Amino acid sequence: MVEPVGNHYVVARPVYSENSFNEEHEKLHRYHKTLWDNLNLYFHCSPQRAKKAALGLFPIVSWLPAYRFREWILSDIVSGINTGLVAVLQGLAFALLVNVPPGYGLYAAFFPVLVYFVFGTSRHISAGPFPVLSMMVGGVVTRLVPDNSAGNGSFTNMSAINEERVMVAASVTFLSGVFQLLLGILQFGFIVIYLSHSLISGFTTAAAVHVLVSQLKFMFQLPVPGFNKPFGIIYTLESIFSQITEANIADLVTSLVVLLVVFVVKEMNDRYKAKLPAPIPIELLVTIVAALISHFANFEEKFKVAVVGKLEEGFQAPVAPDVGILQKCIGDGFSIAIVGFAVAFSVAKVYSIKHDYPVDGNQELIAFGLGNIVGGSFKGFASSTALSRSGVQESTGGKTQIAGIISAVIVLVVILAIGFLLEPLQKSVLASLALGNLKGMLMQFKEVGILWRKDKYDCMIWVVTFLSAVFLGLDIGLATAVAFQLLTVVIRSQIPSCTVLANVGRSNIYRNRKDYTDIYEPEGVKIFRCSSPIFFANIEFFREKLITAVGFNPQRVLRKRNKALRKIRKMLKKGELQVTPKGLICMANHTYESEEELDNNSIEELDQPTNTTDLPIQINWHNDLPPGITVPQVNIHSIILDFSSVSFLDFSAMTVLRKTLKEFVRIDIDVYIAGAHEGFLDKLERSSFFDEEIKPSMFFLTIHDAVLHILLKKDIASSPKLKLAEKRRSNDYVAIPSNGLRSRECTIPAETKF
Repeated sequence: MVEPVGNHYVVARPVYSENSFNEEHEKLHRYHKTLWDNLNLYFHCSPQRAKKAALGLFPIVSWLPAYRFREWILSDIVSGINTGLVAVLQGLAFALLVNVPPGYGLYAAFFPVLVYFVFGTSRHISAGPFPVLSMMVGGVVTRLVPDNSAGNGSFTNMSAINEERVMVAASVTFLSGVFQLLLGILQFGFIVIYLSHSLISGFTTAAAVHVLVSQLKFMFQLPVPGFNKPFGIIYTLESIFSQITEANIADLVTSLVVLLVVFVVKEMNDRYKAKLPAPIPIELLVTIVAALISHFANFEEKFKVAVVGKLEEGFQAPVAPDVGILQKCIGDGFSIAIVGFAVAFSVAKVYSIKHDYPVDGNQELIAFGLGNIVGGSFKGFASSTALSRSGVQESTGGKTQIAGIISAVIVLVVILAIGFLLEPLQKSVLASLALGNLKGMLMQFKEVGILWRKDKYDCMIWVVTFLSAVFLGLDIGLATAVAFQLLTVVIRSQIPSCTVLANVGRSNIYRNRKDYTDIYEPEGVKIFRCSSPIFFANIEFFREKLITAVGFNPQRVLRKRNKALRKIRKMLKKGELQVTPKGLICMANHTYESEEELDNNSIEELDQPTNTTDLPIQINWHNDLPPGITVPQVNIHSIILDFSSVSFLDFSAMTVLRKTLKEFVRIDIDVYIAGAHEGFLDKLERSSFFDEEIKPSMFFLTIHDAVLHILLKKDIASSPKLKLAEKRRSNDYVAIPSNGLRSRECTIPAETKF
């Protein structure tokens, strides 16, 4: 019964062990599904299930018929045009990161949008090239088709090399799409949970640094070979600075001017976004101005600047991936698939929460997988979503993926009709536009200080991810980061937080005794909490912390007691000890027996329970023992283990725990376990955990139940009120936070110890 008393509460109920609670309250028998049941349910087919699967596979069937044409079409058109213009420029710019001709970036900005329109579940993200993925694909391209394979650098050789690079980029994109599609079909959308926010932030920041360094060769117009190997960024910087005197000043000045203008206008867009009807399309304006100046001033001939060059009109025939290339980049394809999905799903989740609609991780994997398969077949490169491009689509009023399809139409117009207008554009301008989109990722450096103050482990994950991705490369760096992140989880669970609890406020509340001044520790009772699952990796740590908390090693005490009993028997047999009403009296001068002689006893025998039935007197280990016999003192009589935070216990931990509990029981210490979760006791029973020494009766519902049980058990002889309560067999539990600890309607004053 619970009665409110002002802002306090009064609870009156029996003191419950797990067994007594289950006896009083009947549990419902629930059928738990087996693996076979789950498989049958998963593969069961019905018309309703088929319809649901079809609607899930083609989300467009659900949202397109409900499209509010009059309300949304204008917003989607405006958003689609703005997003399409940005997509064209980013496609050209990010193609430089992939080390393929810029025109192929338009294919990467077109085909994934069409596929996502049909299969995607987010209404606001813009599918297409992403700088981090472009860098990862570019790393594979550089490794398989290095710059030095161009030979004498003739036009014919460069064309052949470019074709080979395009094929590598398309093949690895196709492979990453296959991985994503398979993961989606197998319902592995949850895999993204293994990439924490700290890991993704550190990885994308490192990728931004790689993008920055990779674009320097276009800004300076220097022949820098690709170094796709550990510490490749160091070799790239060394190559750039060793040739810095040969930099093209026109390209450098153009890049710096474009960067300055882009950064200033983007900052204005961010600062005044509430007042601007739409962000200023600075990339488009800069591209138009730069292309006009380059064309009419004839920069290519006057200053020898590198320009975009010929953009092929129309589409090329789809091609099958090269099997030889696929075999060489399986790991890269999987990394690209995971990173692309993680970034896209993170952005989609942000917009889904903001606009209150669901996104399906498994369907997103299928959508991006099919997008990459189609894009790779048409010689595009890996797609995800660029944060800036999705931001444009959402901030300019985009309501659905109709905006995405309109942006694809803009890209289509450039591919088929007006691509030639971009041919005189300098590559240094595209490089600057690519760098202009890195501000958000580079600003993530601020997170280091924030994470350090909030969580040291997350900060270490960020730093290790960043450093490994920068210096080891994005592929090896990602694998290193994931391994380190999982290692931190193991370390945190392997070294759990273990504390000794005390009663706070004379109530039923128990907290860390080091954190409060108004604490009450029951005499002879240790309350020990472990705030972690207990398994093979941390069970020894748990045991050591428990031994430290109680102040003695139960195994050592047990062995010392058994050795003492052997010696007492030996002295009694020789007549060196005599039994009197006052105890044992030594009748002869004792000669100390060496530890070495005692240690000759069998260890197995010393670990058995102490047996004093054959002695003429009961041994009191707390009184004075015969001269020459010493055993460690034990100043507690009960231990309560708070298992409320222990979510599971594996078999290895169960074995060690059972052995440890037996050691305490064999030296006459009662052990109780409180707060164990549902099913914990059943699992122990199935594992044959219990015997004559370790019994289910040691389990109690709460710490307070166990404490009150100990109080009644140990002090019943010394308290008249408790004797009376015992005769009446009242088992009431009363918890009154304002008045103190109560048991059986009997208040225990604050100064009373138990």
